[in-house]
Amino acid sequence: MPASIIQINISRGGVPKRPILEGHVNSLGIEGDDHAHSQFHGGARQALLLITSEGIDELIGRGFPLFAGALGENLTTRGIDRRTLRIGQRYRTPGVVFEITKIRVSCAQLDIYGRGIQQALYDARVKAGDPSSERWGLSGFYASIVRPGTIRSGDPLIFLEELA
Repeated sequence: MPASIIQINISRGGVPKRPILEGHVNSLGIEGDDHAHSQFHGGARQALLLITSEGIDELIGRGFPLFAGALGENLTTRGIDRRTLRIGQRYRTPGVVFEITKIRVSCAQLDIYGRGIQQALYDARVKAGDPSSERWGLSGFYASIVRPGTIRSGDPLIFLEELA
């Protein structure tokens, strides 16, 4: 199945983020998306947060009451194996190109979804950058914007290259 963006999400800060059909992406992310804790979130290297819908489904299967946007992601994707995502990879949609810059560290804001969610998302091996961790990619990945533009729900997501 080709990879795609199944939902675009924004908020005035915090979680969950709400879906929008399309958004304009600039160097700092999707216009209209704000961050409650700007000391940890946002900026050019963390312009977008993407999480796979398959990873969300895994967590739902473990009993966490999640949905697209619940974990604070801007892009909920389908068709990408979270275990293959790496820092330095570039992806494009018809309107935007972005580069994966770092793995997202789990935070206490997610505790609203249940005890143990942080441990389900992130462990010492993920922190060390070890993609063999069973938790790799569950917390999501941040990305910087290489080419700004408009992004739409349903856009195909195409792997371009790996730079790192």
